[in-house]
Amino acid sequence: MDIVPIRRALLAVADKTGIVEFARTLRACDVELLSTGGTARVLREAGLPVVEVGERTGVGEILGGRVKTLHPVVHAAILARRGVADDMATLERLGIQPIDLVVVSLYPFEDMVASGADAASCIEHIDIGGPAMIRAAAKNFEAVTVVTEPADYRRVAEALRERGGTDLALRRELARRAFARTAAYDAAITEWLRGAPGEPPEDRLLVAGVCLRRLRYGENPHQQAAVYRAGAIRPGAVTATLLQGKEPSFNNLLDADAAFEAVAEFDDPAVVIVKHNTPCGVAEAQDPLDAWKLALACDPVSAFGGIVAVNRPLDAVLAEELTRLFLEVVIAPEVLPEARDVLARRPQLRVLTTGGMPERSQPSLVLRSVAGGILAQSRDAATLAAEDLRTVTRRTPNEQELADLLFAWKVVKHVRSNAIVLARGRATVGIGAGQTSRVDAVRMAVRKAEAERGCRPCVVASDGFFPFPDGLVAAIEAGATAAIQPGGSVRDAEVIAAADRHGIAMVFTGVRHFRH
Repeated sequence: MDIVPIRRALLAVADKTGIVEFARTLRACDVELLSTGGTARVLREAGLPVVEVGERTGVGEILGGRVKTLHPVVHAAILARRGVADDMATLERLGIQPIDLVVVSLYPFEDMVASGADAASCIEHIDIGGPAMIRAAAKNFEAVTVVTEPADYRRVAEALRERGGTDLALRRELARRAFARTAAYDAAITEWLRGAPGEPPEDRLLVAGVCLRRLRYGENPHQQAAVYRAGAIRPGAVTATLLQGKEPSFNNLLDADAAFEAVAEFDDPAVVIVKHNTPCGVAEAQDPLDAWKLALACDPVSAFGGIVAVNRPLDAVLAEELTRLFLEVVIAPEVLPEARDVLARRPQLRVLTTGGMPERSQPSLVLRSVAGGILAQSRDAATLAAEDLRTVTRRTPNEQELADLLFAWKVVKHVRSNAIVLARGRATVGIGAGQTSRVDAVRMAVRKAEAERGCRPCVVASDGFFPFPDGLVAAIEAGATAAIQPGGSVRDAEVIAAADRHGIAMVFTGVRHFRH
């Protein structure tokens, strides 16, 4: 069976977009229209003849509309196998006319949850009859066409006009899309019922994403890639608006996400420069221009071809400075009109606006694929205030050191492990990332600092504890006067003793920030 004519269609849509125009096409092709509730009313108001499903079943809507289409007459009309004589004889005996096209869009459950609606409202927006009809039609795709998105109306309409029906390839593709839709819908309901979006489930992990677009390639040209929207809306690289430049690549999106999540840590104007998914310059100041200059000064060589994130609306003054350097992406909550004109001089520069800053404490899952499975963990949303720190040395940090320590701790959270950050005046002066030993991370940070602004004086932040005094001593010898680290090593006493011998202040956080 290939081309199957459509003689009868059942339309029941929550999203009325385009349904009248599509129904007119169906009627022009002599298709009988069956419908329910609000959809039937909309079609009648448009002057289209519609048969209420209740007229066919002999039972109108009951239980306040909870039951409309859950009836053997409806489902037999959809599920009957056209090539099975007994199925068709049963329909004839019961006076049931086959349904060849099912058009259903589900109650907007996801939108209700996103709006913050109460539990009773969310429950009433859990569609039951809709998924049942969709799954029935998709199961019987050899004979029945199913449509779950207004975007697919055109393809079915063209098939009807050109061939009088749909071919098997189209029906199979629409069935696949239908099952994907009901699976995503069930995943959203499951997550809502679980009520713990930031915790890995103990039974089944359900992940549903909507494809936003295919990407030219993945990390490398021989890899295929796409970007999907998933979970609760969070301002960031994936959902940002592209103001200018080519579509962001896979690597652009990874780097832009890393930069924007890092810059969201700061309350004052801040700038983060990212290269290869890790910061190479970060600063916080009283105005974004100063923050940019300080961030760039940390490692101007690595900043070339990097990604820049700011946590304030981007103005023309900062835009002028950004255009002086080759950058791949600039991402900001907003770009002011005069800044757009400036950035337009660099048409290859990708400019993304997010419409806002992400909520630091918003719970979510972080997923990593591994051979044969998926690792899932809650997002690292840990934050610290001065009162959370424990001074473990004889000397306590002074006011400036404390401010720099808290700043460096926010930065090191976003640097690849093993990670070391040297900072001064709420700006990074050296960053050591992704090293296999902590002392090597210190040496890298020192080398970067000495190549630009120098280390003296500075503070040092370590994403994990110092396993030996050598890493801390290397930072001290380069100019560190205070240190912040999680603590918890079996050699903590030796590390503290080394700090005391050199007269520096050191605080423990009790929190680790590994980022592999």
